[in-house]
Amino acid sequence: MTDATPTLMRRRLGAELRTMRIRAGLSLAQAVKLLGISGSPSLSKIENGKLRANLDKFLSVYGIEDEARIAELRKLEKLAEANRRKGLFTQYGDVIHDSLADLIELEDLASQADAYAALTVPDLLQTRDYACAVIESSCAWYTARQERTFAELRMKRQQVLVQRRSGDASVPPLMMRCVLDEACLRRRVGAAGVLREQLKRVLDASEMPNVEVRVIPFAAGAHTSVSGAYTVFHFDEGQPVVAIEPLTTSFYLEEDTHTVRYDTAFNYLREQALDIATSRDFINRLLKEA
Repeated sequence: MTDATPTLMRRRLGAELRTMRIRAGLSLAQAVKLLGISGSPSLSKIENGKLRANLDKFLSVYGIEDEARIAELRKLEKLAEANRRKGLFTQYGDVIHDSLADLIELEDLASQADAYAALTVPDLLQTRDYACAVIESSCAWYTARQERTFAELRMKRQQVLVQRRSGDASVPPLMMRCVLDEACLRRRVGAAGVLREQLKRVLDASEMPNVEVRVIPFAAGAHTSVSGAYTVFHFDEGQPVVAIEPLTTSFYLEEDTHTVRYDTAFNYLREQALDIATSRDFINRLLKEA
């Protein structure tokens, strides 16, 4: 079955299958013959995450026998096939484009998200009024109805900090570590009072056991993340994924050459930022000024 918009996890599984084929020393044509697949284009679609794969067949043909490796692949297969694109995706389909769907999936699957916010407060910590104002100003091509729907979706996404969308109580909520640039805490967004309520929301969130908030003040000068906002998603198993959100879409970095550097940059940034208690004091001072 072809999927025109494969999930991020299915693309990951496809990439693993491609790596296995190459390590087995097989060309596309050779693998197709051994797997009994209809042709090279079909195998290419599997490796690109657009076509479901019979994992057992691939394991047999590629000679994968290591139990730990097989367990890792089966977990990835389970995540790839999980029907996670119902619920929010059905209810808010008119505003969920492919890259946003991947972002929502990452938020739900990751065990930890390390976010650097440069200009606006991270989506998962925004108040409704703040979100509405940000969406209205940054997505001028949306209709008023789409803006409201997008803001409502953003509020629903925040549930992942309390409970997973699957409802599985055995899986803890997302751990979120944030470093907020002073600029995003001072920038006036929306009508008078919106920023004040947003600062209160950040302080409230910082009291949650799974949310860490640190501030990088202007006085810190240049730092490891001056190039812009990003989020590094970590998983219980598997490599991290870096999410970057420019104006019109989001894109995701999965290669070690990128993820290691972003992870290192974030850890350095946490060291440069104020500690947790001092960050709260800093935000409280801004709240008095707002």
